[in-house]
Amino acid sequence: MSRIGKKEIAIPAGVQVAHSGLTVSVKGPKGELKRDFLPDIAITITPTTITLAPKATNVFMRSLWGTYGSHLQNMIEGVTKGYEKKLLIEGTGYKWEVAGTKMKLALGFSHPVLVDVPAGLTVKAEKGELTITGIDKEVVGSFSAYIRSLKKPEPYKGKGIRYSTEVIERKQGKR
Repeated sequence: MSRIGKKEIAIPAGVQVAHSGLTVSVKGPKGELKRDFLPDIAITITPTTITLAPKATNVFMRSLWGTYGSHLQNMIEGVTKGYEKKLLIEGTGYKWEVAGTKMKLALGFSHPVLVDVPAGLTVKAEKGELTITGIDKEVVGSFSAYIRSLKKPEPYKGKGIRYSTEVIERKQGKR
C-alpha cells in the first residue's frame, strides 16, 4: 500500500482542480498546470480534497498510486507558491548573462555557450548567482540540472557551477 497515495490531498483556497478525460488541470494564483494521467488510478475531486484509488492491485498500479499523488501535490504547490533553484558559479572568467529568453555562459571554453530558457521559467542572473523560478517543479529542476551539467564543479579548486545548497568535498591535490 502506498502511504503517499492513501493520503487525501488538500486543495487550498484559490486553487481550482478539474478532471476531464485523462487530463487533470490545476489553476491557481501563479498560473495553470495540466498533466495527463493513465485511467488505471481513479481520481476523485471534491471542492476541498483529492482522493486517489487504484483500480487493480498489482505492483505497477501501487507504484503509480504514490507517483500520481506526488504529481498532484507538486502541481498544487507550484500554482500557489512556485519553485525556485539557485545556482552558484565559481572560477576565473566564468560568468553568465540573461537576455530575454537566451542565456550566454562563459565557462572557459573557446566559445560562449548559448542556452534557450524554457517557456514558463524566470531566470535572474546576478554576479555569481543564478535564480531559476517557475511553477512546474520538473521544468525548474531539469533546466537547473542542465545548466549545472555544462560545467560541473571539480573537487580540487571548486571551479564550476553548483547548487547553492551543494557542498563540494575538496581533494588535496599534488604534494
